[in-house]
Amino acid sequence: LNIYDLCNKFIAYSSIFDDVVDVLAEWGSLYVLTRDGKIHVLQEKDAQTKLEMLFRKNLFEMAINLAKSHHLDSDGLSEIFRQYGDHLYNKGNHDGAIQQYIRTIGKLEPSYVIRKFLDAQRIHNLTAYLQTLHLQSLANADHTTLLLNCYTKLKDSTKLEEFIKVTGRGTKLSVLWLSFSHTNNFCLSLGIIHTNYQEALHYIGKLPFDQAESNMKRYGKILMHHVPKETTELLKNLCTDYQPSGNSESPGILEGKKANSEEFIPVFANNSRELKAFLEHMTEVQSDSPQGVYDTLLELRLQNWAHELDKQIKERLHDEALALLKSGRFKTVFDKALVLCQMHNFKDGVLYLYEQGKLFQQIMHYHMQNEQYKKVIEVCELYGDQEACLWEQALGYFARKEEDCKEYIAAVLKHIENKNLMPPLLVVQTLAHNSTATLSVIKDYLVNKLQKQSCQIEQDGQRIQKYREETTRIRQEIEELKASPKIFQKTKCSICTSALELPSVHFLCGHSFHQHCFESYSESDSECPTCMPENRKVMDMIRAQEQKRDLHDQFQHQLKCSNDGFSVVADYFGRGVFNKLTLITDLPLGKSATTIEAGLQRELLMHTTKRST
Repeated sequence: LNIYDLCNKFIAYSSIFDDVVDVLAEWGSLYVLTRDGKIHVLQEKDAQTKLEMLFRKNLFEMAINLAKSHHLDSDGLSEIFRQYGDHLYNKGNHDGAIQQYIRTIGKLEPSYVIRKFLDAQRIHNLTAYLQTLHLQSLANADHTTLLLNCYTKLKDSTKLEEFIKVTGRGTKLSVLWLSFSHTNNFCLSLGIIHTNYQEALHYIGKLPFDQAESNMKRYGKILMHHVPKETTELLKNLCTDYQPSGNSESPGILEGKKANSEEFIPVFANNSRELKAFLEHMTEVQSDSPQGVYDTLLELRLQNWAHELDKQIKERLHDEALALLKSGRFKTVFDKALVLCQMHNFKDGVLYLYEQGKLFQQIMHYHMQNEQYKKVIEVCELYGDQEACLWEQALGYFARKEEDCKEYIAAVLKHIENKNLMPPLLVVQTLAHNSTATLSVIKDYLVNKLQKQSCQIEQDGQRIQKYREETTRIRQEIEELKASPKIFQKTKCSICTSALELPSVHFLCGHSFHQHCFESYSESDSECPTCMPENRKVMDMIRAQEQKRDLHDQFQHQLKCSNDGFSVVADYFGRGVFNKLTLITDLPLGKSATTIEAGLQRELLMHTTKRST
């Protein structure tokens, strides 16, 4: 039994059956009836399975016809063309392969084909592919450049002229621009290409913004080398408010576009003068220019300042560089500027950037390295309030000097004494390293310090005695409340000040209230309304102390910033920071969990007496 595909002209199926009675076609299948009473069903394979079978047998022409008969979409056909082209390419049939690849244009990435024929050095095949790519308007600038190179290598002037006519690039300037970076003697011999850079710039200036920008990025270095001033002017226009020079519209009608000026800095390689002019123009007309513009301009100004020998010009360049630093563009991003100033030994710039970054210790170390003693004291006076350790470092610096620095040591000691920045013992130990510092240098400091400490000790003793007496009094009151009855003798209500009448409410604190006054004004049934604000403050303080027990970082910060570290430690002792943690387990059976202290606390808070009339 043979089944024929009449459309594609091949035998679709062939098999042997014994004693065939009839062949029926129903429901998309063939039914073969044989005399032994059996029915054989033959179902047609789907199109994809057929194609895969044809691919395995390399029957691509038949696969293409089959795909078209099944109305396969363009993507599917393109894949078949690609596989067919790969098959022919591997067999060495480059002419046939390129014809199949041409049929994939618009679907297959051109670089896939170009890479194959560049490697195989089949220039005429590649030229045919690139020509078709241009005819279908799917080529980019790189494809155009590659096609021109192919024409050049083939020395096919007829094809080159035909390409110019077909693509509409018939002017000399157009051809000049398309092959600008690939100019060669052959093109020049054709009389088509003229290396007129002025005309090239003029042509670029007529292009739309996107094309002008991309072309200047690609060919800007060549143009800058031959016509630097004109190229710089075009770049200024491109980065500010670009309008094509051939545009017939008035300048105000169309909104100009702006390119990123930082991206064109590499164009000015080996031409620092034009780069400086370009960057200065951009900073003047666009204060929000990218940070790289300001960094590069600063580097140029510092280079000019460092290499200048004339004093007047050098001073002017110094002022220009410092003015740029103070323009406000280096407040938050000054790392690169700082490195540039250090590289060129620009001292004023380094100190200014240190100040902007609040690097006060670096400022002082800078003056220390240059042994500028007065400057060290000035830095401490200016920034000592913001960074107290500057005075300590200054004292250590002068203490290590073998020169006579008594004047500066005395000034530092005076400030340390006024601000109580260092303990006396540490001051003495620091000055012990200086052989010229005698006892007379720190005599006044030590005497004043000892007098202040004596006064402080006396005041602390008085305060301790006061607290002891107050503590004794409170303990006596507690004992009286625990052991003796409390007599309520108030005759007036503590809220309305009227004569006290029954029913009344009395508290152990000594305040008494009418019951109706108490119920109207009290926020809690267990607290005295009069004492409640003060009690709340005490309880809030206790809770706050409990919450701050684990604030280690805060403790370290307070200890570092405080003039009296001992008071800070004593305060945290009072909060129980250094107390040992005690775990309370469950009480044994038969014992009440209510302690005497808990009961006493309730008694101290409230005692209510109600008497009926």
